[in-house]
Amino acid sequence: MFGQNTYAAINQPLNDAFARQRPLIAVHRGTGLGSIAENTEPAITAALAQGADMVEIDVVESTDGDFFLFHDGYEPMHFGIAENIGTLSTAQILDLSYQWCTNPGAPYPVARLDAVLRSHPKTLFNVDRSWDSWPRLLPFLDRFPEPGRLLFKSPVLAELLDVLAAHPVKYPFAPIVRSHEEVLQVLATEQINTVGMELIAPTPDHEFADAGYVDWLHGEGLFTLLNAINLSNRVPLFAGWDDETSVLGAPDDGWGKLMTLGADVIQTDWPGMLVPYRNRRQAELALSGAGIAIE
Repeated sequence: MFGQNTYAAINQPLNDAFARQRPLIAVHRGTGLGSIAENTEPAITAALAQGADMVEIDVVESTDGDFFLFHDGYEPMHFGIAENIGTLSTAQILDLSYQWCTNPGAPYPVARLDAVLRSHPKTLFNVDRSWDSWPRLLPFLDRFPEPGRLLFKSPVLAELLDVLAAHPVKYPFAPIVRSHEEVLQVLATEQINTVGMELIAPTPDHEFADAGYVDWLHGEGLFTLLNAINLSNRVPLFAGWDDETSVLGAPDDGWGKLMTLGADVIQTDWPGMLVPYRNRRQAELALSGAGIAIE
């Protein structure tokens, strides 16, 4: 079981998922391929259809205090506008349409967070880029059942940890950490339901890219979320053991290394390839453990 015994009930959806399968596959922004835009209802449905165990979403707030799925900074590409979506009113956001996948007479709207949560009442979501809105977002989310299916992340900043500590509903938290010092800072903050760590390790010699460190985290009751995604800024998120290495080269040199290290959650943009690879690898390990030769 991951997390503190105090929060076992709220963490049940996560721990049930881990009991069924490890590593869990978290799909980055849903599956935005072909005519499907990322961070939308169809992208979530597509990710789940490809075997996702969890879907990562980005949340933004309108100037009216309503919440939508979108990763700000991509407005010119998706909508052809220069304005940051967070500076727009609810009405202005609802008037937007994903320009490259919109059919005449059938606009492709920005997804409302509440609608997505109602449409996927059992899906695990990893909620990203929402921390600036936590004082308003967390109370908004308290009205929904099963808060334990919303896994929050953020950078390690004292003011953000204070918001989580003060909020009465203890949502699961897996901070984005870049050093052991940040891990200790989070663990020293009381009244936070820390269940795991999203580890950032730019190079293979980083302290996080060591099985001993992952074992230590497990001993602390924490899971590890490792990134296989490749961002447009080309900054490695975990030792270069990533999606591009796996898809363009050999999955054993990317995803396989994350699994060997002990990843409990792997975030990817390629669930259609990673899920079958994970399942095949697990089947082979099971046969090997049973003494059955694999040809």
